[in-house]
Amino acid sequence: SFTKGNIMRLPKKVIASAFACTLLTIVSTAKADPLEPMRLNASELQWVVMPNGVSRAYLSGDDKKSGVYAYLARIPAGFKFQPHWHPDERVVTVISGTMLVGYGEKFDEANMKELPAGGFWTEPAQQPHFTWAKGGGEAVIYVVGRGPSGTTQLTPSAEKK
Repeated sequence: SFTKGNIMRLPKKVIASAFACTLLTIVSTAKADPLEPMRLNASELQWVVMPNGVSRAYLSGDDKKSGVYAYLARIPAGFKFQPHWHPDERVVTVISGTMLVGYGEKFDEANMKELPAGGFWTEPAQQPHFTWAKGGGEAVIYVVGRGPSGTTQLTPSAEKK
């Protein structure tokens, strides 16, 4: 679980990876809405439960508007995101837990790569992909993108636990 206590114990490679993802996105968004000044501690995060059961803590921006956005997502153990895509480019870092990630229009476990804390993946615009929080506990990921964003599901049944 992601708490105030364990944010300080994150491996330096996780923090460096998250910082690099953020910097990459900021540099590539010269025409986007400007970032607002913000400083948050883990204890100040406001987690919102989404309709699919995944929780998000928005850190910066709004994924529905133009400009850089960043959020943390808590994904319950065993949760599968079926094949889908986003209109914007995203960079995702695994903060805790383990995610399995694959690309393509069909959920295919044999085509997935296991990414533990510190791992990351990219989501090019309109690139179908699928993920699975497989393992003993929830996974927390850090998502950075350039809005406006959205999700287009490729299967009739969206996400499944």
